[in-house]
Amino acid sequence: MTTTPSTLASPVQKTRHWLGRLARHTALGSGLLALTALGACDLAPRYEPPHFVVPDSWQGQAPFAVAQPADATLPTNWWTLLHDPLLDKLEDRAIAENGDLQAAAERFLQARSLVAKARAGLLPHLSLDVGGSDNKQSADRLFRNGATLTQTQEEYAGLASWEPDIWSSIRNRVRINRQAAQQSAAQFAMARLSLEAELASDYIQLRGYDAQIAIYQQSIAYYQRALNVTRTQLKYKAAPRLDLARAEAQLYTTQAALYDIQAAREVTEHALAVLTNSAPSSFHIDPVTALDFHQPSIPTGVPSALLQRRPDIASAEREMAQANRAIGIARAAFYPHFSLNADAGFEANGFKLANLANSLWTYGARMNIPLFDGGIHRAELQRSWSAYRETRDQYRTTVLSAFREVEDGLSRTNRLALENQALQKAVNANMETQNMTMTLYQGGVGTYLDAIFSQENTLRSRIAQVEVATRLYQADVALIRSLGGGWDVKDLPNMGETLSVGAFQYEGLHHPKQVGDVHASEHPEAHEDLTHDAPDAVGRGTNAHLKPLPIGAMP
Repeated sequence: MTTTPSTLASPVQKTRHWLGRLARHTALGSGLLALTALGACDLAPRYEPPHFVVPDSWQGQAPFAVAQPADATLPTNWWTLLHDPLLDKLEDRAIAENGDLQAAAERFLQARSLVAKARAGLLPHLSLDVGGSDNKQSADRLFRNGATLTQTQEEYAGLASWEPDIWSSIRNRVRINRQAAQQSAAQFAMARLSLEAELASDYIQLRGYDAQIAIYQQSIAYYQRALNVTRTQLKYKAAPRLDLARAEAQLYTTQAALYDIQAAREVTEHALAVLTNSAPSSFHIDPVTALDFHQPSIPTGVPSALLQRRPDIASAEREMAQANRAIGIARAAFYPHFSLNADAGFEANGFKLANLANSLWTYGARMNIPLFDGGIHRAELQRSWSAYRETRDQYRTTVLSAFREVEDGLSRTNRLALENQALQKAVNANMETQNMTMTLYQGGVGTYLDAIFSQENTLRSRIAQVEVATRLYQADVALIRSLGGGWDVKDLPNMGETLSVGAFQYEGLHHPKQVGDVHASEHPEAHEDLTHDAPDAVGRGTNAHLKPLPIGAMP
């Protein structure tokens, strides 16, 4: 019988052979590790935000430049400039409980989780595979050759895989997700600013309706007294019945207008309830008698740092940075990709796993070199460049829109302030005219038509003045919103803070540590009681009173 060298190999020779193969593959793996460490290449273009040439009034040309002077900024709780305690509490409640804002905060947390998910691609993946089976063959199976009918098999193995990130494709995905998380934080800041501005604007509108209701009620009381005077004049044949009909028509028309304003006030109150996480049926704000907000002083130096103050501009810039990184990923697809895999364990019939003879392993490296793909990678690279240019165009449009909103706000506040002053003078003149015409009518010198005409002019001018004053305060809010509402790009979490969970972290998974100025409620069930009323605070206007209407000699 002839024997081969392999059949005569001793266990020692087999072990040496196995160690030799392991050394060669280990050298290959070490070479790949060295290539990854020393030759890793970031293929994304160098990123710099655009530098706009802007008017001299907009000082500085780099986005996110430090504002100068530093004290010419709005406070983050900018609504306190109106000096209304009830508005302050409404804003605090909305920020803490508004469902839309809390949903925006959760989207930021989800974006942070995607950072951790992308970062996991940089690390080796390990797993354990355990299996077992029990197999029974048929007794009538052909060619069974005396094999046992029942066989058992058990196995367990450890699996390991890792992809060296030579061309920074994985790293760029991580960076994209980090920048996306920053963008989500900026979107949260914009949602919060919009909520704050909407609530303040609705509250101002509510107080404007309160002032109009008070004016209508005051005028209705005046018209009722005038109607009584007309009836007395008619009783003594000192006035025609036509004057009575005119007085009644004026009174009833004004009452109808009052009902319309009251309905508008209720609708606005319902909007405030929803913004502050309350059911409209249980939410009520006591009315006031006059529009009495403090006119806010808005820093004029803020526009020079608009690129730093606007959350939507910061969001657009972060989107542009992501598109730049996507170019690097598209470029990396043209280069070879490597992967390392290892699989080792035991397999045996029955429970005989703890035996070296039953061990098995597989390890090796793979390299994929793209040769021809029909233009897929080139098309993706072309698309990524176009997508980057699109975000750059959108960023420029966002900046221009911000400039326009600020200029619109400045125009509105300036013109509405002048219009309000003119209407205040018109109100004083009409009230004096109303007093004189009613006095002349009672003395039998003037006509009731003149009295009605002056009364209607007085009412219209007073309502117009309140409407303009309401629009003026709302324009102040809109201007503050267009200036960023005291937000600063420094409030964004940095790239390192966007990671929500570490590779070896097993605690705090339910709610990650909060970073930046994004605050998400850890217990949303605490805000599911929708039956609470408006905050217990006194709004401005309670101690302010309307200027009384002159009643002349009316009873």
